[in-house]
Amino acid sequence: MSLEAGTHYLLARNGRGKTTLLKTLVGLLKPLRGRYELHGACQFVSDDLGFDPELSARLVFSSLIPKARRAEAFAMAERLELDVKKSFSQLSLGNRKKVGLVVAEFNIDPAKANVVLFDEPFTGLDAPAREAFQEHWEQCGDGVLRLLSCHPDFDDMEMPSAVVISDEKIFHGGDGTRTWRDFRKMLN
Repeated sequence: MSLEAGTHYLLARNGRGKTTLLKTLVGLLKPLRGRYELHGACQFVSDDLGFDPELSARLVFSSLIPKARRAEAFAMAERLELDVKKSFSQLSLGNRKKVGLVVAEFNIDPAKANVVLFDEPFTGLDAPAREAFQEHWEQCGDGVLRLLSCHPDFDDMEMPSAVVISDEKIFHGGDGTRTWRDFRKMLN
């Protein structure tokens, strides 16, 4: 299997190895069998990414996002209706998730061949926030490969490309027209 730049969804039922696969790809775990190659810088975005509870989202962005990309990050925060003046501890779960995703997304250097692995990025996000990130990824054309694990909670969500774990096998599917509902039928 070979994946090109763009957004790909990692699909499997609970406990079937999505997080394990992502951690293996980024080098946090050793593969039990098989082999793989990643080309370029690789970033893993955990599902429980957190920051100092006293820092505001504004300060987190200013500290962790390169100056050249901060305006884009703040524009995305505004689109997400994220109050960047609030401290991390004052934010809801969904807004904390938004901070982590904005940091991960705008910390990418598009000049490099990058791979970003997102573990459950949509957990805790409302539909408008999820759709904002999906639209951003569709439109950015930055040459980054994004692999996002997600639960089967979004039946009508479009998934043009999916990596599916089923029957202890991994395969690639998608022709640009499928939704989660279509892929769910393939899962054991």
